[in-house]
Amino acid sequence: MSVPLLNASGCLDAVSAPEVARGLDAFVTKTITPLARDGNPPVRIAETAHGLLNSIGLQGPGIDGFVRDVLPRLRELGVSLWVSVGGFSAADFARVCERLEQEEGIDTIELNLSCPNVDEAPETAAELVAAARGATSKPLYAKLSPAQWDVATSARAVAAAGADGLSLVNTIRGLALDEHTLQPRLARGAGGYSGPALKPIALAAVWACASAVDLPIVGMGGVQSGQDALELVAAGATAVALGTVLFGDPGAPARIRAELIEAARALGLAGPAAAHRSSVAKSDENTCK
Repeated sequence: MSVPLLNASGCLDAVSAPEVARGLDAFVTKTITPLARDGNPPVRIAETAHGLLNSIGLQGPGIDGFVRDVLPRLRELGVSLWVSVGGFSAADFARVCERLEQEEGIDTIELNLSCPNVDEAPETAAELVAAARGATSKPLYAKLSPAQWDVATSARAVAAAGADGLSLVNTIRGLALDEHTLQPRLARGAGGYSGPALKPIALAAVWACASAVDLPIVGMGGVQSGQDALELVAAGATAVALGTVLFGDPGAPARIRAELIEAARALGLAGPAAAHRSSVAKSDENTCK
């Protein structure tokens, strides 16, 4: 059973750990914004009993610094390269996508439409996708938030606006309090929650969107094992991204790939399509080329 494996944006630094990135079918960058950002003040990461809270705040070099200093090194990885794009307006998304359109070696652009750690753009997700679509011919994947009851409606809207695929799901807003002071453990208060507890939410979103649109889906959220990855595929994902697990287990790509094959064999599944529920089976033709 062959299912493309990626990293979730922000969960792997390929420049510092290229051998881990080469174990994936595609590497996804941290979110790149038009201008350089320092991100949110510390404390920015807090562990909880069942996951991880982060409030990094889209720290990064900006599009100019990324193209000049980072992109040349990422091209050396030898794996498919996805660039995560963010901003605070439709013009921001268009600006970054227009610059990336001019660069070789970028296979896909993932639009971060749902970061819980920064102020949101005033436009709808569909309007942001439309702005990006007007600025680039590269494949666009829309990364949607799980913090909405009807994520399928958003999936239909971004598909109509020109998205070529979906990334499901981003982190969900959460809060942790210090047990002694009863004050937030993150400087910003709430942050993006990831880890094992996110898996049922991710499964529900993938299931709903796979029923609603005929687009490839990168499923992510709480993947710790091959069984977790298999369940996302069964829900309708055509590829799987690893997130929080990479912080503690850099060997996770190889381990999860092997566990996925074994879990599929145990159920008598010969190929990826066999794991998808029949009504929403998708081709992964456009995923991780």
